[in-house]
Amino acid sequence: MFRGYNLRQKEVVNINTAQRLGYISDVEISEKTGSIEAVIVPRRGCILRRLFGGGEFIIPWSAIEAVGEDLVLVRLFNEDIEKLT
Repeated sequence: MFRGYNLRQKEVVNINTAQRLGYISDVEISEKTGSIEAVIVPRRGCILRRLFGGGEFIIPWSAIEAVGEDLVLVRLFNEDIEKLT
């Protein structure tokens, strides 16, 4: 078992493209079940995008393939990434 806090600051890598998406900054938790629904990864780059919205990836828990000591591996396809933006 691990705590949600341990997910923070783990790097997220898409195993389909080997693209580094960034580091987990937060998680979404279901109020009904208490389970993690998604992880939130701020987008790299434009500070204005972060300030005015659209500056993060919200990756559903179902896309996560493995959680390691330093990395979280996700399986996302190009069309999935476009939906996250």
